[in-house]
Amino acid sequence: MATPETKPAPDAAELARTYAEIAQRSSQLLSDFIARQGAAGAPAFGDELGIAKAFYEMMGKLLADPAKFAEMQFKLWQDYLSLWQHLMLRFLGHDGQPVIEPVKGDRRFKHDDWRQNFLYDYIKQSYLIAAKHLHQTVVSVQGLDEQTAKKVDFYTRQYIDALSPSNFLMTNPEVLRETVASGGQNLVKGLNNLLEDLESGDGKQLRVKMIDPTAFQVGGNLAVTPGKVVYQNDLMQLIQYAPLTKEVYKRPLLILPPWINKFYVLDMREKNSFVRWANAQGHTVFVVSWVNPDASFAQKTFDDYLLQGPVAALDAIELAVGEREVGAIGFCLGGTLLASALGYMAATKDNRIKSATFFGSMIDFDEAGELEVFVDEQQVANLEKKMRERGYLEGSEMATTFNMLRANDLIWSFVVNNYLLGKAPFPFDLLYWNSDSTRMPAAMHSFYLRNMYLNNLLSKPGGITLNGVAIDLSRVKLPIYFASTIEDHIAPWKSTYAGAKLFSGPVRFVLGGSGHIAGIINPPEANKYGYWTNDKLAATPQAWLESANQQPGSWWSDWARWIKQHAGDKVPAREPGTGQLKALEDAPGSYVKVRIDAKKAVA
Repeated sequence: MATPETKPAPDAAELARTYAEIAQRSSQLLSDFIARQGAAGAPAFGDELGIAKAFYEMMGKLLADPAKFAEMQFKLWQDYLSLWQHLMLRFLGHDGQPVIEPVKGDRRFKHDDWRQNFLYDYIKQSYLIAAKHLHQTVVSVQGLDEQTAKKVDFYTRQYIDALSPSNFLMTNPEVLRETVASGGQNLVKGLNNLLEDLESGDGKQLRVKMIDPTAFQVGGNLAVTPGKVVYQNDLMQLIQYAPLTKEVYKRPLLILPPWINKFYVLDMREKNSFVRWANAQGHTVFVVSWVNPDASFAQKTFDDYLLQGPVAALDAIELAVGEREVGAIGFCLGGTLLASALGYMAATKDNRIKSATFFGSMIDFDEAGELEVFVDEQQVANLEKKMRERGYLEGSEMATTFNMLRANDLIWSFVVNNYLLGKAPFPFDLLYWNSDSTRMPAAMHSFYLRNMYLNNLLSKPGGITLNGVAIDLSRVKLPIYFASTIEDHIAPWKSTYAGAKLFSGPVRFVLGGSGHIAGIINPPEANKYGYWTNDKLAATPQAWLESANQQPGSWWSDWARWIKQHAGDKVPAREPGTGQLKALEDAPGSYVKVRIDAKKAVA
């Protein structure tokens, strides 16, 4: 294999052909863009997210206190002076501690040159000092309302991340070395990658490709646990998985995944499939696979998702295996729906669910984390207007929002890899799932945003009404297990802890390591992260953690011991399609295979 020093020189004729092709494609893209703008009329520019207004208010407050501003400038100057002293000592051959270092887990500066090369070490520390002081300056401004302060904080960090020296050719040593070694071919390939992303998009927004879309196939090398679709309606298919043991627990498990993503995150591949693992523990597993809606679903409501989701699934399970009582699991938004269903069933005296498990689920939205930045009256109203026009929320828009919460890992790392280094995206199954977007019906999503996120009404007795029934979670008295993760940026664990305290029955709260997906999809065989347990539900999450015990391995093992107590006796294994419901098609079904790209829905 050729080393960077021995790579062959680029062929001039080949480069000429490549440049000609790039020029032609660029010209076509520009022509298409101009044509679209002409057809659409003059664009309306506004501050739909309220960002400009937030920063205008912040600057007004900041400049109103010149003494405080001067103090911050002086601290910045002190750090730069320390940096110069450190670098001069290093230049003279003396070792010393850096003035500032990247936070643990920051992979932008992992290349050796960021530490060993005098110039790049200076660039790195200079950037980190400026970033620290800029962020400290804006977040220390007094007198802003809470929502404005959160916007200023969040978008300042987005700005800081975007200006990282790792994102630019001349200040990224790894990119510069590759450019010299390849004679600039990496930049040509990167431009080609950029054009491909622009051509595959909708012409309004660049979406950086994270994976090779041809590397995976749902039902091919993802979501391959054997099973059958045994029921469907227009909102969901119900999958029953084939048993892996001769005997199974009497009460089946019903899993409600979020409809904001596809269910197969719970059944990626054999080594990390929660579905397969639960089957191997002796459970009869049913999973709801939600439809990927289009404009015809615009008027589907949260009531519809309740009645055609968990309620319909419970009816179908009884027909499929002859068992009325089940254990239920809700993941993320599926957990919000499960909590709503439990409140509904408590009010209607429906006792079919005998235990409930929540994976990274928000129920009390009083402190909803950084997603609050995107949810206020102005933004919800603007979003509702867009949804009324289209009939749904485009899945890619929500995906962009989630990616912004971890911009360095989920945006800028791919910009560097694809456009500066000119490399192809990695074939990573989790990123494939992450890019497999789903839409959300306008009426349902508006109800969810306003009643849960904006007004936090699910946590209040009688706060919301579903199918004519007032929901009061304090009436739910069945055993409940909460699994949350300490680094979750979508469902912060302290917020999920508040939700756990809304129920009246016995609650076991367990805190896993890592984040929203990796911490939940954490099979015992991986022996990663560890988890915290505490048999008592303390008054506050911090008090709970302070008296919790840290355990090695995966929380799945703890949950297996807990669910065993609520799963009933053992009975002979039940094959899909042998009860009153016959098999409609093989798992993972057809609903999950409907894929939305930037231009159209394809099956």
